[in-house]
Amino acid sequence: MSKILLLSALLALALCNVHLNIKYRSFLNGEGLFSEATAKQIYNEFYTPYTTKSNYRFKVFAETLMEIRNHNMGKHSWTKGINDFTDMTFEEFTEARLMTPQNCSATNKYSVKEEVKSLGAPESYDWNNYNMVTPVKNQGQCGSCWTFSTIGSMESHWNILGKGRNLTFSEQQLVDCAGDFDNHGCNGGLPSHAFEYIKHAGGIESDVTYPYTAKNGKCVFRPDISIGYAKFGSFNITQGDEDQMAERLYNAGPVSLTYQVIAGFKDYKSGVYTSDHCGTTTKDVNHAVLAVGYGVEDGKKFWNIKNSWGPNWGNQGYFKMERGLNMCACGQCNSYPLVDRASLEQLETKA
Repeated sequence: MSKILLLSALLALALCNVHLNIKYRSFLNGEGLFSEATAKQIYNEFYTPYTTKSNYRFKVFAETLMEIRNHNMGKHSWTKGINDFTDMTFEEFTEARLMTPQNCSATNKYSVKEEVKSLGAPESYDWNNYNMVTPVKNQGQCGSCWTFSTIGSMESHWNILGKGRNLTFSEQQLVDCAGDFDNHGCNGGLPSHAFEYIKHAGGIESDVTYPYTAKNGKCVFRPDISIGYAKFGSFNITQGDEDQMAERLYNAGPVSLTYQVIAGFKDYKSGVYTSDHCGTTTKDVNHAVLAVGYGVEDGKKFWNIKNSWGPNWGNQGYFKMERGLNMCACGQCNSYPLVDRASLEQLETKA
């Protein structure tokens, strides 16, 4: 019983930061005067899972609150809010959560057959509506987002194939074992490279038999208990072609997507994220996520994206990114796993 009470208490603490956005909604949207006393009151209710409370942390927290208010008072398509990272500077957050910028090098061995292209895709679609997406996970203090993007895509494609619902695979196997495919554990990697590793390794373990530790470790992959999956590598979306990405997301399944995180994004709460300050090239990407759907909100096209910073961040672990403009290089380096021969039927090998 004590374990159950402890887990309940930890869950309640974790949800505190979500509830702060409701309790102090007016203040965070710019109503009233900003004062140190109000900031201190909110900080006293703030749950910090990654740091220790101190005068320095309060100073960072208060500065972030001011940035949230200033942003929310402006004319933007997205809002900011309090989350588990509100008492961290962007530099600290970068060190803890983001990859070293990756230079995408994937080439596409396949193209979509013309008869499949002609089928097109609807104006909006989301695999969450069909229960094909596994729950949001948390990568912790490790730049292993590329593994969560890879595994999230594989889990969804497994569900779509009807192999059994919500089987979860091992991110840690990729952290520990995929180095020969130009991946670097907690320092970053690319889903397209990870799919190729899984192809050559012959399978992927469950995260039950190969659990996540949020740190680099020794490879202990056991092929005899793995699932022989993603045997054909990946389909790499044509660089810059977000129309093809929408078609592939609809006709094949969720797509691993990379982009550049810049200052301010860690405070995202809701709406369609857009920025004039982020990079647009293959050399800029520093985070990998999972595009599970797309649509239009208030006249702005978006990708609906599953992140790996826990369910208390953003919109229950998700965010929307403006679609069709290569926003923050989100159209540069995207892929999904080719999991069986049936998935190749819509494709043809490029000459």
